[in-house]
Amino acid sequence: MRSPEKETELTTNGNIFIAKLDVQIPATIESAIAAGIARFGAIDTVVNNAGYGQYGVFEAITPEQVQAQFDVNVFGVMNTIRAILPHFRERGEGMVINISSGAGRFTLPIISLYNASKFALEGFSEALSFELAALNIKVKIVEPGGTTTNFIKTSEEQYAAQPLPEYDAFLGAAFKMFDNLKGMQLATAEEVAETIFEAATDGTDTLRYLIGNEDFKQRVNNRLKLPDQENIESIKAAYVPFLTADH
Repeated sequence: MRSPEKETELTTNGNIFIAKLDVQIPATIESAIAAGIARFGAIDTVVNNAGYGQYGVFEAITPEQVQAQFDVNVFGVMNTIRAILPHFRERGEGMVINISSGAGRFTLPIISLYNASKFALEGFSEALSFELAALNIKVKIVEPGGTTTNFIKTSEEQYAAQPLPEYDAFLGAAFKMFDNLKGMQLATAEEVAETIFEAATDGTDTLRYLIGNEDFKQRVNNRLKLPDQENIESIKAAYVPFLTADH
């Protein structure tokens, strides 16, 4: 945790050890891994769960916000994996589970930075899985759709407001669609945890695990099966309805 001193519930369970870890502070990654090995003798699986969504139109997002999005969602994951790999190589086995998102498989408006970070995570994880398979180290990706965690609240707090009136019509249409999505059934934190546990324990080489509602699964399916431009046009129709052949 970034702030273990604030935790009151998990500290009461003797099977749980909590260490300070902030993926934007590499030294805490090294120290947390060392402390975990010292406490339990070995680490079997690393779950890279740190992440947030930088929302807002790209032009309104500052270079500092761009850097922070990748520091957490991409570079933090890479640094954690780099830190655990010597231990896994020494043991001759291990597992990395990276928590991605539906936004790593399909795009939506207003989340271009989040999309970029999760697309990067997906490509990195898939390529890495081939490298590490030769060392008996598995890489898996869990892809939640919308969840009932505080992710949406945090992302809204990070929203990059913009003073550019040219985007007003687009944002009005896009926000309406996002409001509709919020009303759909979301996966609970417990359901996502169960999927992570399945990935960690099912004994398979499965790379990707989806968890979410039917709308989410349909969007992933569209990305995989529809011709590319047909998929793009379907997203435009849903989120940018004022764009027609005459514009």
